[in-house]
Amino acid sequence: MTLEESLTMQARAKTRIPGMTQLLSKRPDMFAPGAWPGYFKKSQGAEVWDLDNNHYLDMSISGIGANILGYADPDVNRAVIKAVELGTSSSLNCPEEVQLADLLCEIHSWADMVRYTRAGGEAMAMAVRIARAYTQKDLVVFCGYHGWHDWYLAANLGDDDNLAQQCLPGLDPAGVPRGLKGTAIPFHYNQLDEFEAVVHTHADKIAAIVMEPLRSEYPHDGFLDTIRQTANRIGAVLVYDEISAGFRLTTGGAHLLLGVEPDLAVFSKAMGNGYPISAVIGRRPFMEAAQGTFISSTNWTDRVGPVAAIATIEKHRRLNVAAHLEKIGSLVQQGWGEIAAECGLDISVAGIKPASYFIFNYDNALALKALFIRLMLKQGILASNLLYVMYAHKRPHVDQYLTSVRQVFGEIRRAMDAGKVETLIDNQPASSGFKRLA
Repeated sequence: MTLEESLTMQARAKTRIPGMTQLLSKRPDMFAPGAWPGYFKKSQGAEVWDLDNNHYLDMSISGIGANILGYADPDVNRAVIKAVELGTSSSLNCPEEVQLADLLCEIHSWADMVRYTRAGGEAMAMAVRIARAYTQKDLVVFCGYHGWHDWYLAANLGDDDNLAQQCLPGLDPAGVPRGLKGTAIPFHYNQLDEFEAVVHTHADKIAAIVMEPLRSEYPHDGFLDTIRQTANRIGAVLVYDEISAGFRLTTGGAHLLLGVEPDLAVFSKAMGNGYPISAVIGRRPFMEAAQGTFISSTNWTDRVGPVAAIATIEKHRRLNVAAHLEKIGSLVQQGWGEIAAECGLDISVAGIKPASYFIFNYDNALALKALFIRLMLKQGILASNLLYVMYAHKRPHVDQYLTSVRQVFGEIRRAMDAGKVETLIDNQPASSGFKRLA
């Protein structure tokens, strides 16, 4: 297997694109520097072809969770192609944005209105703006990862460790106005004492409580209920970030299964199966506040996003995609644990089943991750220590994948015993967070 074209493109990208790519999670150094292909020529179902025409089964990040049905899904593509042929933009608005709003409010009966963007981070920024406009307050209390915008990175002004404690270390708030210091305060998921301490100190200033209803663990009894009650008591807007969790456990938001409703909810990623579309949905009084502030963009009126979302959601519901994701994820999680035990590797398996991950419980975990990825690539499989399950993943894919995992885990154990892990990865471990590229 050669990566000549792929590595040449990576070197070229470093000179033209700051940070090499538009998304931190797709940077090759997050996987296996010098071995990860980085660029694709074609993707179909659960398969990917790189620039050197190497063919892989993708059992990794699945478009960072965006391609919930699979790559180039024929039903979604058919709808998009028809929209493109009819015209994707005009001096008039596309009716599909109203149709999608009806569909989202049907699925989430608590919601009355919808606004759109084309990316998750900007949708979160819109939700926070709406909450601040509605409450006429500034402070945001949050937990979890919510994107790159100023309101969120403000949490790291004066304390670079705040966001490291959430999901991603090393996020530098350079360029974020210093005047935003103190406007975003984090708390940890399932830590009610911590949340209540923050509220006790800042109750009269809180515009919004922003959180993922779940990410890699389920809420403790009473956790979401207490936050809901607190938001009501202090007059704050409860915002659920469903960008990662949405459509994985059911058709719609994960909160539908948890039984606690927000005031606003944000969707992206999986909703359009990889086509750019995001939505902020909410109760009418809160959403109407969007008319009291300026929120507007030409490309938010594009036809492709709503069309892709309608096709994705309808197929997702018709085929009960969430049940399939749960089944495949369960098989993989069980396989990881059993094979690691057989090979004498200490790993921890976690995450909701449709978005699973494992951790090597060793000091050189990032080196072991890079070695795992390199060895799986030799098996013709794109892999990492996490897996976003797609509907395109079928049982034969899981069998092929776990057969390779068994072989690779054995090789890793032998490399550890021989003290050769770092040598086998050319002393290039995977990165764990944001850092500048040389």
